[in-house]
Amino acid sequence: MTVEPAQSDLLYTEEEEALRSAVRSLLADRCDAATVLARTESEQPHDRELWKTLTDGMGLAGLLVPESRGGQGATHREAAVVLEELGRTVAPVPFLTSAVIATETLLACPDDDAAELLAALASGRTVGGLAVPFATAPGADRAPVRYSGGTLHGEVTGVADAAVADILLVPTADGLFAADTGRDGVTVTPQTSLDRTRPLAVVTFDGAPARRLAARADTPVRLGLRAGAGLLASEQLGIAEWCLAETVRYTKERHQFNRPVGSFQALKHRLAKSWLDVVNTRAAARYAADALATGSDEPNLAAALAQAYAAPVAVRAAEEALQLHGGIGMTWEHPVHLYLKRAKADSIGLGTAGQHKEALAELVALPAP
Repeated sequence: MTVEPAQSDLLYTEEEEALRSAVRSLLADRCDAATVLARTESEQPHDRELWKTLTDGMGLAGLLVPESRGGQGATHREAAVVLEELGRTVAPVPFLTSAVIATETLLACPDDDAAELLAALASGRTVGGLAVPFATAPGADRAPVRYSGGTLHGEVTGVADAAVADILLVPTADGLFAADTGRDGVTVTPQTSLDRTRPLAVVTFDGAPARRLAARADTPVRLGLRAGAGLLASEQLGIAEWCLAETVRYTKERHQFNRPVGSFQALKHRLAKSWLDVVNTRAAARYAADALATGSDEPNLAAALAQAYAAPVAVRAAEEALQLHGGIGMTWEHPVHLYLKRAKADSIGLGTAGQHKEALAELVALPAP
């Protein structure tokens, strides 16, 4: 008798919807567009108080960490729901970099030091980061930092959320190491970033003391970046959903020639296309989150597929929102530019859509010509 494989249910569960409701309610109170815009124009773009509330109050930093290791024992599906809501508000918090990428990297390290760090990240009181450029795709071979004489030496550019990280996980040819950003030998220099809600920085290691977490860095880093890429699609989904909903609302209210501009056929077609893009992106993002959570099908394939599809959709949705808002969309006061910048930055974050398409072609044995 042939046993059919279990089918994944990509619909949201009641628990996931309850989590969404709680996160959305909190963000509505603490992370409105005016607040985010004001913060991006300040010297401290990260919202540390919001991060504290999300972690201390709701325990979101430890979603991917098993309860036995100090976390919530949830899955990538719940983390994806959180990222959708954070994407809808372009919240300036290090959830993707710390609670997903750094956490998933540590979960692949067997060392006791890694377990200690994992518990610290799960509490939210310690923020972690992976010391690779944010543009690094899963599986990319890049280790610009070297380990010599018990210390780290080298420089990494374009590290996302490095300015707020307490611990950096540093891949080298000699293994994966953890470095405390507060100690001598580690310098974090902010870079001019397109997306100020997820700022980048140059991290310089000049004789920085470090402790080894794994003898080889390639597997933990690849798994961390894979989880990041797969769940980044959920953030991009949240961006696209906000852009579509806000544009539909505006075109219903804005009148020209004595009728709502949303009633014009040309605009209807553009909005319908955006709606189809968002629906398809939701399917791809949910598939990636479920594959990462359950190991069903192929997580590598699911993550590559989600990123290849979601990245350009988020950019198009933000571009359409800006254009269809007309003159008001071009102003600095309207938040649509924050979403366009986040979508553009995400489109090259953790690998471009083209890189993921190439990876996808290899995974399905259909190489590009």
